[in-house]
Amino acid sequence: MQVHAGGALVREAVVTKLRQAGILVAAAADTVVVAAGGTIDEALNACPATLRAAGHRLIVAADTLNPGGVLRAFRAGARILLQTPETTPAQFGAAVHSAVNGESRLPYGLLVRLLSGGAELSMPVGVHPVAPLTERQLTVLTLMADGHGNADIARKLSCSEHTVKNVIYELMARLQVRNRAHAVAHAVRAGLI
Repeated sequence: MQVHAGGALVREAVVTKLRQAGILVAAAADTVVVAAGGTIDEALNACPATLRAAGHRLIVAADTLNPGGVLRAFRAGARILLQTPETTPAQFGAAVHSAVNGESRLPYGLLVRLLSGGAELSMPVGVHPVAPLTERQLTVLTLMADGHGNADIARKLSCSEHTVKNVIYELMARLQVRNRAHAVAHAVRAGLI
């Protein structure tokens, strides 16, 4: 299991709780990745997008959990959310075991807020829900957002320009967008990158 955090203090707090629960933290992720931060967005930004898309079970631990951030976390692949200050080492350990088993978890108070405030969970205007992107699609989309052209993306991914064009075509169809700029804008609004 691997921990990515928005700061050294946040990382140390999470790692300490995991160790107290008997969970070994490694340098490389096997199946479970913990993204930690003061906010959900900070936690997601601390965890590389390629790792989130690679099929790892993602746990997001944040000091504050808000409904909009929860939606972005779920779109990014998180299945378990924890409020760091309130989560005991035993609860962290149970969350890791749940993640390994493919289960989802939310703090009760957050679940109540989500269910009572459904309007806060609506998609932004013009954003359509999409199935999770493949690791390659996410990488190409991220490189497009960084301003790289097809040839540069092909060099970075060690593939042909034709392959990159095919991936972009698949992305545009999946995201239901008209062009590269629209794809990047849609991905940002949907919290994919």
